[in-house]
Amino acid sequence: MTLKKTVALVGMMGAGKTSLGRRLAARLEVPFRDADHEIEAAAGLTVSEIFAKFGEPYFRDGERRVIARLLGEAPHVLASGGGAFMDPTTRAAMKENALTVWLKAPAGVLLSRVKKRDTRPLLQDGDPKETIEKLLAVREPVYAQADIILECADESHHSAVDRILAALRERGLET
Repeated sequence: MTLKKTVALVGMMGAGKTSLGRRLAARLEVPFRDADHEIEAAAGLTVSEIFAKFGEPYFRDGERRVIARLLGEAPHVLASGGGAFMDPTTRAAMKENALTVWLKAPAGVLLSRVKKRDTRPLLQDGDPKETIEKLLAVREPVYAQADIILECADESHHSAVDRILAALRERGLET
């Protein structure tokens, strides 16, 4: 099986971009890249620390540069940060150089997943449920521009990866 183009997973925090991305990359026998981890390695700080120390605009600028670099690599599976696809420059680069897959999950599922970790900078202030609902209202119309939309709630990782692989085959992205 050969991947012809990078597969970029987009969606909200807690949608499963990293966990599904790792499994998808293993099944496709290609590298897995996590944009947030790459940003942390480059900055020597966690995403939360970058947000706290420099603010979201600074983080998004670094995110834009890191994703542009990753998109220049050989085909792989890329897990983007939840807000990456919201940036018009990053979105255009992803649409040009990758096949984008929106992992769409309902607010309740996202909330149950993100409550397990307190490292989400956008959830540090206020009610997490309210924040997620507000973010979804703004982001869903943009995420809907992804090449593939995959509804994923409480199914197994194996099942979700199978459905992503089927969608890739339909698109002729893998052989």
